[in-house]
Parts: sequence; structure tokens; C-alpha cells
Amino acid sequence: MCVIYPLNIHSSRELSEMIARIGADPRSNAYFQPKRRRRHLFVKSVDFRAAAYVKQELLARGGDAVVAKHVIDGKAERSDILLLGTDGQLAALLQKMEAMDCWGLEDLREGLRRLVGNTALSSWTLRLPRGRELVLDVRTKIMGILNLTDDSFHAGSRVKDLDTLLERASAMLKDGADVLDVGAESTRPGSVPIPEEEEISRLIPGVKALREAFPAAVLSVDTYKGKVAAAAAEAGADIINDVGGFGLAPDMLSRAAESGLPYVLSHIKGTPSNMQRSPAYDDLLSELNVYFRQKIEEAEQAGLGRERLILDPGLGFGKRMEDNLLILKEIESLRVFGCPILLGYSRKNFTGRVTGAEKTDDRLSGTIAVTALIEGRVQMTRVHDVRENMGALSMARAIKDVF
Repeated sequence: MCVIYPLNIHSSRELSEMIARIGADPRSNAYFQPKRRRRHLFVKSVDFRAAAYVKQELLARGGDAVVAKHVIDGKAERSDILLLGTDGQLAALLQKMEAMDCWGLEDLREGLRRLVGNTALSSWTLRLPRGRELVLDVRTKIMGILNLTDDSFHAGSRVKDLDTLLERASAMLKDGADVLDVGAESTRPGSVPIPEEEEISRLIPGVKALREAFPAAVLSVDTYKGKVAAAAAEAGADIINDVGGFGLAPDMLSRAAESGLPYVLSHIKGTPSNMQRSPAYDDLLSELNVYFRQKIEEAEQAGLGRERLILDPGLGFGKRMEDNLLILKEIESLRVFGCPILLGYSRKNFTGRVTGAEKTDDRLSGTIAVTALIEGRVQMTRVHDVRENMGALSMARAIKDVF
């Protein structure tokens, strides 16, 4: 299946780097630069004849495509493509491709059609228990973090007892939290798993207390274990937030499907105990594309429909600093799947490395900066400090809404 996704290319340097990466004739740089302020769609490794066809058809419609320099003489068997065109030019290309089923063009056509349709989506309604719903749209919502643990990486997020849990949850809701995310096992880098029963004994009383105290609140549970997720659903949880992409526990996928709840499908490389031991990627964005495509197919086959999925690229979960930054820059690449997107970066190590803040207590400024930059680009952000991040979202919206 075709790997295709949008890219954010804003500068001449970025476009030059992409031209070099694809292997186009460097002399073509001068021709592509005037066209860079258009929509950019990256296609991974297609037949050279398909690449040549797409380039010619886009050129005929006023667009263009960056392809490998030996596409023209057939010495390059395959080529990545960077499509440059307006929505109208891409629509015209799709129409022209309708009759072309050779050289893999049918696969490319379907991929392009899905991309155009899915990236146009701007609102999702998630069905919750007891007839409620959560609407996600272009105004980024906030998920507040509540940790019933004594070893979560940010000490300020730890909750020792139910009274403190309810006090903190009440404050988060008053400060503007749309969702409360409660967990009972740390998944920080290097963490060691705890038994299911221990996690259940920590988590379920908290879920029940929150549900009783705040019947209208949207409650998410942070767990990668199927049995724990099922127990939380029975106790009143509304969303399952699984950092493991149903790959860390054999029963998570079936339990999540049976629950009927919305499910956060996350990317992780490795496990929490080893994920930060020299993670590496050849082509991160393409690997994320393939990962989520495969996982969504598995979920749908198991009865966990796409309409219940929220995608999380897993910042810090098997990622280097540069990987996290690239994901933030190119977060729109995940829109090809037509699902809402959740990001979790609050006080994480990479924000400290950028700002020079070694301690988690000093990483609020970096967190708030990310929040302001991603406002409207993702549907939800998971943070420790609701009031401060709500302020960042409000400020970003006020600037964007000026006309």
C-alpha cells in the first residue's frame, strides 16, 4: 500500500534538503523554489514510470513534482516523490489517474484520494458511556494528568490518596480540562512493570471516586494492560489510553474492542523499560505511517472501529530529541488516517534538553511553548499543568482569530 503524507515545507532550505534527499538533479532547485508555497505531499518509493507520469501530469496542470534525477532515463527503478500543487491541481491529477491502473498508479491514486478526504476532516464525535459524547475539532482540548503512583517521572503529578486526587481533579476541571487522565503505573523510560492486580488495586478506587464526584467529567485511564482496562471501563472510565499500541499485553486489543470505549492508539518502539536505549529510525515519518496503517487495520479487524480511535505518536517513547521535534513539526502527516490526534510532551526530557532545564520542575516554559505552537493542529494535548497550558492555548487562539 502506498505511503503518502503531507509535509510542512516553509523555507528554501527545507525544500533544498528534500530535493537532495529524493536525489533530484541539484540544478532543478532553481525551478522548484518559486513553487514551494503550495501543498507538499510526500510519496515513498514508487515505480519510476509512475513517478514520471505524475510529474508530467502535474506540470501540465501548473503544479510540479520532485523525483529522482534518473527517473527520466529509467536508470532509477524507484523514486520517492514530493508533489507540489494546489488543491485544484491535485484534484485534477486524481481525475486524470482514474483510468490508469499500471505501474502501481492505482495504489498511488487510492492513497492520494484517502489523503485528500481524510485531511479535510475537522471534527470528530466520540461516543461515551451513558449517552454522552466528546467532540474533538480544530480547537485543541486539554487532558489533565493524574498519577496514582509514587514514581512517575514528574514528582508534581503524583497523587498519594483519594482526597488529594479529588482535589486536584476539581482544580483541573475548573482550570479548563476537558478530560482527566488517571494512571496507576509509571511508564517513564526505564520503568519496571507492576502486576495487574497491583495496578487494579491502585487505579479502580480512583476511577470510582472520580466518577462519583464528577459524573459529567470525561475520564481516561492510562494503562497498557487489557485486564486493567476492562476493570476501569466497568468502574466508569470513558477512554482507554494505551501507550503500547495494544502491543505490550496480549489481551489489550480484544478487551479494548469489547469495551466499546474510544481508544488512544499510540506508537512506541520497544517497551518502557528499554525504549530509550539508542532508538533509531531510517525514515521516521514513513515508519510512523506504516505503523499506524497496520495497527488501524488490526484494530478494525478486531472490532475496534476507526471512529473510536485517537492517534498518539508517542513523543518520548522510543524517540531521540530530534525525532520528537520532527514529529511536532510534521504532526499533520498523521492526518492521512482521518483520526483525531493526541500529543503528550508535558515536561518531558526533550523539552528540558532544548531549554536547558534538567529538572522536570523547570520544564514548564518549554511545555507551554509547544502547546502554543500546536494549538489547532492537534485535537488534544496531555499536560500536567492545566491552567498554564490553557492560558497558552487561549493566547494562541486570540492571535489566530484576529482578522
